[in-house]
Order: sequence, then C-alpha cells, then structure tokens
Amino acid sequence: MSLVNQLREIIGEAARVLPGEEIEEQYLTDTLGRLKGEADALVFALSTEEVSRVMKFAHENGIPVTPRGAGTNLVGSTVPTRRGIILDLSRMNRILEVDEETFTAVVEPGVILQEFQAYVESLGLFYPPDPGEKTASIGGNIATNAGGMRAVKYGVTRDYVRGLEVVLADGTVITSGSKNVKDASGLQLRQLFVGSEGTLCVITKCILRLVPKPEKSLSVFLAYPDLKSGIQSVHAIIKANAGPTAIEFIERSVVELGEKFTGGTFPCPEAKAYILLTFDGNAEQVQQNAQRIQSVAEKTGAMAYIPLTDPAQAAEIWKVRGCFVKAVEAVSEQEPVDLVVPINQTAAYIDYVHQVEAETGMHMIAFGHAGDGNVHLCIIRGDRDEETWKTELNEVMHLLYRRAHELGGLTSGEHGVGIAKQPYFFRNADPLLLQTMRSIKDALDPDHILNDHISYLK
Repeated sequence: MSLVNQLREIIGEAARVLPGEEIEEQYLTDTLGRLKGEADALVFALSTEEVSRVMKFAHENGIPVTPRGAGTNLVGSTVPTRRGIILDLSRMNRILEVDEETFTAVVEPGVILQEFQAYVESLGLFYPPDPGEKTASIGGNIATNAGGMRAVKYGVTRDYVRGLEVVLADGTVITSGSKNVKDASGLQLRQLFVGSEGTLCVITKCILRLVPKPEKSLSVFLAYPDLKSGIQSVHAIIKANAGPTAIEFIERSVVELGEKFTGGTFPCPEAKAYILLTFDGNAEQVQQNAQRIQSVAEKTGAMAYIPLTDPAQAAEIWKVRGCFVKAVEAVSEQEPVDLVVPINQTAAYIDYVHQVEAETGMHMIAFGHAGDGNVHLCIIRGDRDEETWKTELNEVMHLLYRRAHELGGLTSGEHGVGIAKQPYFFRNADPLLLQTMRSIKDALDPDHILNDHISYLK
C-alpha cells in the first residue's frame, strides 16, 4: 500500500491527505518563498489523536516529518528538505477555553495570533506577545519563541506559556505545565519545547497566560538627526523608568520605502532616524510616563517629540513600521537579518553595519527593537547577478553575525535558526552547547525524523 493510502487510513478522510504531486508550492517553503523542498504527502490534522497516529506511523517507518502552522517563518523552518510528510496544523485552530478566574486560555496551535488577541481583548484581557507578523499561528510563535515590539515591557512568548500538550516523535502524548502560576515539580519541559522549531515535538495544545487589558495606550514619536543619537537615547529612556511597552528604532531610508509601500507618511521627514515608543496602563500613568520622555527627548537632542494622540495618525505610523520587510521586498530581493546584541551595544553594532556597508557596497537598512537589542537588517540585492549575490551575501552575513557575537550577542532574537541561519549559528556557537542540544535531540527523537533539516541537531 502506498504511503498516501496508509496515511488516508490513519486519518480516515482522503481529502485531508494529499500526494506529493498535488501539494501546492506554499506548503513547500516559507513566507519568502526562496527556499523550497519536496514532500511525499501533506496531512491536515484535526486533533491530537490524529497527530499522534501520524507520528507513531512515521516513527515506525523512519519517515521524516515537517510540522507547520501558518507558514509565516522567514528562515526556512518549514521547508521539507528530506521529503517525507508535511504535517499541517492550521486546521487545529480552536480557542478551547478562556478562564477569566485564572487569567489563562487554552488554544490549539493553529489559532491565528491577531484573532486570539482580538478575542481576549473583547473580554477585557490581554495577550502581550506581539511579533510583527500578526497572521502567524500561536503554535508557530511558541516554536520560535517569537518576540516582537512589546518585549521590552512584557517579555516574549516563552513568558506566556503556562503549559503545553505535545506529541513526541514516537507518537507519545505528554502535557507539561498547567494553569498554575508556580511550578517547581521537576524539569520544566515546556520551556525546552518553546523555541525548538519543531525539532523535539509537535505542539497540539497551548495553555497561555493572560493579563488584564491596559486601560489606555499612547504612542510617542521622536525624531533625531542621525541614527546613532537616536539609539543612544534609548539608555536614557529606559533609565527614566517610564516603563515603555515598545521602543523601536528606524532609519529614514527604510521609512521612505514603507511610506511608498503603504501610502502613509512619517512626521519630520528631514530627520535621519526615529524612535517610536508606546506606553500602556491607566490613563494617568500613561500621561505621566509620556511626559517623562519629553524631558529625555530634549536632553538627548531630539528634533521632535510628538505624542500620537490622533488614533488615525498613530495607526498610519505603526502601519508603516509594520511593513518594512514587505516594503523592501517590493523594491528588491533582500535577505532579512534578525539578531540580538546587549542593549548597550546596539549603537556600536549599527556603526559596524554602516562600516561594512561602506567597505563592501552592500546596501543595508536597519530597524528593530531598541529596548531589547533586537536588530533587524534588510540586506539589499540590487542588480547583482545570482552568483555574485550569493557570494557577497554569504561574506557579509558572516561578518555581521561574527561581530554580533563579539559584542556578546546571539544569532537570532526571534526568527529562529531554520535553514537560513545554520552556517552562522554553527560557526559562532559553543561546541559543548551544541553537543548538549544534540543529546537532547537524540533522547527525544532518536531516529531524527522531526525537522531534522536543522543541521546543528544532526
């Protein structure tokens, strides 16, 4: 019996198992669409039981499995490079429970982030993790430990995962964690699964922490004559103890692309860089914190301090900020870079980026989360032919990641490693750390059938 027919028997519904020749391209790649794989079958699972049966079958027959959710990743984490089975969880998309008494929610992995956030906010609750791609799935956010703009105040996805139900490589179903706030009852395995990019398990249920919805939110716009002075102001902003929810830094050059892409505009177009902040909490507290930042802006040489009290203007500015990768991609192929450095090294790192840009002629645009040191770069291909682009991009990427590690940084702040970052992660990682990761992989997936294209775990 063929693989597809065996899977159809397991699932019990032929329409939810597609053979390789019928799989649409979107399921063979990531959101950029440049890294592409092949698969023998695509399975749309609807329950934990189905995921367990598929994994048990794959384990017994040594068949590679690539789990995926909404497919919005940027580093090739969902590209099936070893054929096998694509296990799609997007139809496991139910919000199973919102427990207002314990400030928790239980959801399936295919629930879309923006839909979940809107739902809990309608109940007066709040789910803070806020990565740039709002159409990502909750399971995908957990698999990459997604961060986003609110991390400076609220933390990242990991901080909101109370418990996980997962299916291991052999089909075993386990639950780690619960609705309880505290847990010192043995190893916190759920924290091992967060950020594991589908290499250790398949997430099938998520217990999430919620907080009360803030009464008010206000964005504040600062303009600076250059990026260095803007980034250097971040230390003063944090030290002012104003509790910003987000602190974003943006170069004027990328804003111009965002303006063209969305039709929106930024104030103070003569500036070279901007700091965009948000504050949330009760109305009085928000107002006081925003006023503190006005004093900081004056002391740090800001060209403009603008509280965005008009909701339409605030929405327009955040829309421009949210589209940068897509705006750059509309002009030229580019390589999106996500890395993180200590917050006091952000300015030094951006200086280095401009130094490399000047020395190599490779145009790079910088923006990111200044409050947590998460730097995003768009490396622009321009008119380079394929061979030149691959060669020069690889050389520049090695320089950029090496310098980040020299400054005490890491290869990824929120996108994960996937396929795209393997050479840079591997070159800069501690060999003993890699060996420990491999030992964990061997223990949980001895036949290496789960997302084994992430080569540092081979």
